[in-house]
Amino acid sequence: MKLKGSEHRYGIVARALHWGIALLLIGLSGLGLYMADLNYYDANYKSSVDLHRSLGVLAALLITLRMIWALFDFRPPLSTDLSSLEQRAATLVHRSLYLLMVLLPIAGYLVSTADGRSVDVFGLFELPALLPAATGREEWAGELHEGLAMALWFLLVVHVGAAFKHHFIDKGDTLKKML
Repeated sequence: MKLKGSEHRYGIVARALHWGIALLLIGLSGLGLYMADLNYYDANYKSSVDLHRSLGVLAALLITLRMIWALFDFRPPLSTDLSSLEQRAATLVHRSLYLLMVLLPIAGYLVSTADGRSVDVFGLFELPALLPAATGREEWAGELHEGLAMALWFLLVVHVGAAFKHHFIDKGDTLKKML
């Protein structure tokens, strides 16, 4: 197993970060949906919110690490079987996914620190609130966070659908590069 990618496959670091972030985002989404049904006085509310925040910080750290690693890693080129439209679409979707993965934790941070308090991360350390408490920020940042999450899910469905299409219908090697 190579740390860095090659002409034919992503390296072990890129694959581990890809799948780890994917699982973390799925878990965060499920937890977010669960939390949406809880009220403030529910016994699981505080622990769910704390876990969501901590996992969100972990996701942000892994996404940052993935982006830094990509600067030094070799990425396999897009398959030559893809049309120019498919290549442009793949590039646009990948860039949009990265953008959303950066913006989503920022919006979550704005929600979490709207009252001026820091974010506790698994009881290990705290991220300070960089902005003063602000009335109304929790609402608009929460709506932004939710909208970004829905946009991310839409693009993830497109991403996974395209990978399956290229693997099962086109019989290409696109999915194999990341497995």
